[in-house]
Amino acid sequence: MTSAKTWFQASRPFSFTAAVVPSLVGSLLSADQTFSLWKAVLAILGSVFFLAGTNFVNDFYDHRKGADGPESLGMAGFIQRGLLSPKSVLVAGFACFAAGAGIGIVLCLASGWELFFIGVDSALAGFLYTGWPLHLAYIGLGEIVVFFFMGPIIVMGASFVQVEEFTWQAFAASLPIAFLVAAILHANNLRDIEIDRKAKKRTVATVIGRKWANREMYLLLGLTYVALVGAWAVGALPWPALVALASLPLVRPIAAIVHAGGNPKKLNLVLYKTAQLHMRFGALMAAGLGLNWLIESL
Repeated sequence: MTSAKTWFQASRPFSFTAAVVPSLVGSLLSADQTFSLWKAVLAILGSVFFLAGTNFVNDFYDHRKGADGPESLGMAGFIQRGLLSPKSVLVAGFACFAAGAGIGIVLCLASGWELFFIGVDSALAGFLYTGWPLHLAYIGLGEIVVFFFMGPIIVMGASFVQVEEFTWQAFAASLPIAFLVAAILHANNLRDIEIDRKAKKRTVATVIGRKWANREMYLLLGLTYVALVGAWAVGALPWPALVALASLPLVRPIAAIVHAGGNPKKLNLVLYKTAQLHMRFGALMAAGLGLNWLIESL
């Protein structure tokens, strides 16, 4: 019998923060003006279902293409652990996309049909990330897709649910999160350079090589904090959101491991620490927005 712990580990729990964080931030951006708890909860659930669908489809196609084989160092998925058959994993992916779409329809009825296009684009991007016929992650477009769909798209969508319009402030506020979630994927690709090359999976890291891939990692981490301060400077974020700067010391150990060399097992720690940084950065940013809501309410 499959243990609950094994199922939890195979579902990649840390990846779900990549959906919860931007949804929460987008929902809280205009909380001092308007906020609906049930809409915020549905926005978060919808994002989580779309990401779960993406993860299932990713497991299916990576298994078929040999990118997730015995040599892989990442967290094993459902197929690799023998929890589900490849067909069941693909069906589960479509079921998650359907659940996300159902939530999206409810939010469309409550806030506006403009959300329909975000939902359709998100589902297509999630499937085509590794799915037929585009396999975006296999042609060097993974970071770009993740940047936009796990950053601006989710933040602006969650914000729209609350204020019923797309705003430039939501776009600017999404950029720190977008750079950081792209760093999570790049950390994964940085670790898997050799395995991805064997599987003929073209990522930015496999194309530019380890030296420049290391530099890209530093750049993504640095731009996270530049974008945060920039969003505050242009008025897209209130000053309490700058509390996310408190996570800056967590960058140093990540950069140190990357700089030390290309040991894949050590780089696995980079992926974990970058996901942890994303979670803490987002939690602090959301807490700052919540604090601003409280201050403005007094």
